[in-house]
Amino acid sequence: MDSKEKGTKKKSRLHEYVEIVVTAVVLALVVRALIIQSYHIPSGSMMNTLLKGDFLFANKFLYGAKAPFVDWRFPKIRDPKPGDIVIFKFPGDRKTDYIKRCVAVEGQTVELKGTRLFVDGVEEQEPYAKYDDGGMRDFGPYTVPAGFVFCLGDNRDNSSDSRVWGPLDKKLLRGKALFLYFSLDYQKHWIRFSRIGRIIR
Repeated sequence: MDSKEKGTKKKSRLHEYVEIVVTAVVLALVVRALIIQSYHIPSGSMMNTLLKGDFLFANKFLYGAKAPFVDWRFPKIRDPKPGDIVIFKFPGDRKTDYIKRCVAVEGQTVELKGTRLFVDGVEEQEPYAKYDDGGMRDFGPYTVPAGFVFCLGDNRDNSSDSRVWGPLDKKLLRGKALFLYFSLDYQKHWIRFSRIGRIIR
């Protein structure tokens, strides 16, 4: 094999490597944009379901993923339902990612009486809800308008949610929380191994 053939073979191999890398990058971007994305929990508003320092994956396809760079969404599999933990763009700036629990959907009436949540007059059983001393307790009754959902943080006395900034436009939804893939305790500077792989409910 002469030097010219060797050079051609090297170029061909390099071209193959470039194709593989480019394909992998494109696939990763498509998956991130349309199917699944990672998020980080920066606050305690969803304690004890989600802790500060938790890292999770969210299903973006379920509610209809937003197409990159254009104002268009892919068809949804289903609408959010009460109990879903949803990721969305904060209505105040439409940029910051927030995560809360959907407790009611359009047409339903929400009312909080102390530490008791009522939807359409029926008291909800909420083993995940956390209450401290004080905070905003009584709210409603309030009927969720069409095209919106009502969201609350599980840490009810320490959460800025639909009680403060109103119902959430479904157009701002970005996904449903799936499971934790990592968790870091910032105070102890140590990994919370027991939380890794936990399904989010």
